[in-house]
Amino acid sequence: MTKIHPNASSSDEGKIGGDDPVVLTVWKKSLLLNCEGFTVFDPRGNLVYRVDNYMAANKGHIILMDASGATLLTIRRKRLSLGDTWLIFNGETAEDPRFTVRKNVSLLNSRCLAHVFQRKSLPLYQIEGSYSRRCCAVYDEKHRRVAEIRQKEPAVTGVAFGKDVFRLEVQPGFDAEVAMGMVILLDQMYGSGRFIGGSH
Repeated sequence: MTKIHPNASSSDEGKIGGDDPVVLTVWKKSLLLNCEGFTVFDPRGNLVYRVDNYMAANKGHIILMDASGATLLTIRRKRLSLGDTWLIFNGETAEDPRFTVRKNVSLLNSRCLAHVFQRKSLPLYQIEGSYSRRCCAVYDEKHRRVAEIRQKEPAVTGVAFGKDVFRLEVQPGFDAEVAMGMVILLDQMYGSGRFIGGSH
């Protein structure tokens, strides 16, 4: 059976939040029976993040957990908002959101997928590219790439992984769990788990 997670090597043994870019392997599948979600591995193949309530009855409430099941981020769809807008909270809180993520609806910048705000400031981050092709990136206000989603290269056996397995590369200084939260929201906005139609 082809391994989903990458093999460890001397060149990619970085830890989450270290001084080097970290390449995570994202698998759009829950490890729990009869449950859909995401499973994320670090470069050594260790489980680091989980989403197991992804297809629950309340799709407007998504929880990103660590390997032990502790809540890292709570993601909620903003009610009564224009467009597709989501709030990212630390832990299990539902007050004082850490970020607001809004789907781009402007035709003037077709490469833009979403804007990320902190409180009522100008966009702090912008997500560009194509999520459906697993080829997009998160840029800061100076247009420096801080995280990137890419298709995972075929294994040594030559077996392709498909779109359900992809790479998430996180640059030093950017929170990997926030990057994973943005992956979850891109999948809600543009993937099979979305609320509204359309793809990008």
